Amino acid sequence: MYPEAAMYREMAFISYYFHWGREDVQSLTHNDRRRWCQEISEINAGLTPSRQKEKSILEMGRTPRPY
Repeated sequence: MYPEAAMYREMAFISYYFHWGREDVQSLTHNDRRRWCQEISEINAGLTPSRQKEKSILEMGRTPRPY
């Protein structure tokens, strides 16, 4: 089974950048969510070529919550 935290991280990433609703993002397959995350990460990398390479959301690990 796919880790729930990773699924929510991907859903939040797509929703933030594309302004898609929860139902739309939840209806995507796992592979489609990963693909959209990759596409968004590549767009972001192309927009900021002078900055240090930012990690793709797919390269990020779980980050602890501050509470």
